Amino acid sequence: MFKYYILTFFIFISVGLWAQPISVTGVVVDDAGEEVIGATVVVKGNEQHGTITDIDGKFSLQVPDLQVTLVFSYVGMKSVELKATSQMRVVLSSDAKELEEVVVTGILKMDKRLFTGATDKLDAEKTKIDGITDISRALEGRSAGVSVQNVSGTFGTAPKIRVRGATSIYGNSKPLWVVDGVIMEDAVDVSSDELSSGNAETLISSAIAGINADDIESFQILKDGSATSIYGARAMAGVVVITTKKGKAGVNRINYTGEFTSRLVPSYSDFNISNSQQQMGIYQEMERKGWLEFASVAAASNSGVYGKMYQLINQYENGQYGLENSEAARNAYLREAEFRNTDWFKLLFNNSLTQNHAVSISSGTDKANFYASLSVFDDPGWTKVSDVQRYTANVNALYKISDKLSISLLTNGAYRSQKAPGTLSQDVDVVRGEVKRDFDI
Repeated sequence: MFKYYILTFFIFISVGLWAQPISVTGVVVDDAGEEVIGATVVVKGNEQHGTITDIDGKFSLQVPDLQVTLVFSYVGMKSVELKATSQMRVVLSSDAKELEEVVVTGILKMDKRLFTGATDKLDAEKTKIDGITDISRALEGRSAGVSVQNVSGTFGTAPKIRVRGATSIYGNSKPLWVVDGVIMEDAVDVSSDELSSGNAETLISSAIAGINADDIESFQILKDGSATSIYGARAMAGVVVITTKKGKAGVNRINYTGEFTSRLVPSYSDFNISNSQQQMGIYQEMERKGWLEFASVAAASNSGVYGKMYQLINQYENGQYGLENSEAARNAYLREAEFRNTDWFKLLFNNSLTQNHAVSISSGTDKANFYASLSVFDDPGWTKVSDVQRYTANVNALYKISDKLSISLLTNGAYRSQKAPGTLSQDVDVVRGEVKRDFDI
């Protein structure tokens, strides 16, 4: 009987030794071989049982056996699951999604956590407005504190954009545009007040009118005064940094985008506008109340149908007057105008089909990448004597000679032909406070 007790005692001892925990040690590094400090190491299925790496990237963890799976994770890196061994070396790779957390200042790229200024990043795919070729319209309502006011619907005119508010009373409050590190200068310097003037120079007031929206990858808006340390005083009103698309390693792609916008001639039924009969009724009531007298209307340059009638009455050629000054003759002239009902929409507007075509090709390897695009924008014009044709080309190429040296080629070209009616310079009468403009239709 004593032998059985001794055998049972040794069996319990062997089971106890077998159940002792096993120590797993190792080191966690990144792609570059640098130690990862503070990486989390836990047993899969039991997140309460774990540890973190020390200042040298090393860890030590007690596990019940070597059949368990360990999960290694760190912020900004992909998690890794490995079977436990007594000595481990774990490599964590960067997560591609974390590329979105990079701040692009136009000069360099830095981790958003290390950037101390106020900034906002917008994805071009999410902000693009179909049918709108002006890329500045993509900023409308997308970023806090950024105000976009479109003062004209004519292609090429720049909107009023405020990133930091009105930074100067008399100076320029427009943000600075930077495309792939290149500062885009305005062809002409048009003040904020002159943007709504309608003058001809406003058609070339936008520095980015020659950029195709399909070529843009992202917008980075630098909102605070720290941008002046990079671009100087020109950036006091903020900076909008545009990053264009580039080729990606292992991806070959051909894209085509076609946009078609149709606009029909407006109809009077869509507007609450007086016809000729209603308008002449208003004129006759004004005449009875003494607002359209001969002395005040005949000599006026813009006096409407009554002014034209008085001028004919006052005109004398070849022994007769242009219009007999009698009630019957005046009523006959006014009656003709009453039933005229000119459809000004048909005279001033066209049915138009606006087309925007863009094709791009991209490719890349570990050593080089390439992106090229062409686009054609054609707007025959909704109004008479107004049309736009724009052609753009873009080529981005990068060749990596070594890990520390690379060569890049960034080119962008645009050609535009445009006609727009009513763009002659305005004339301001400071005495009467009148603003006049001669149209070139």
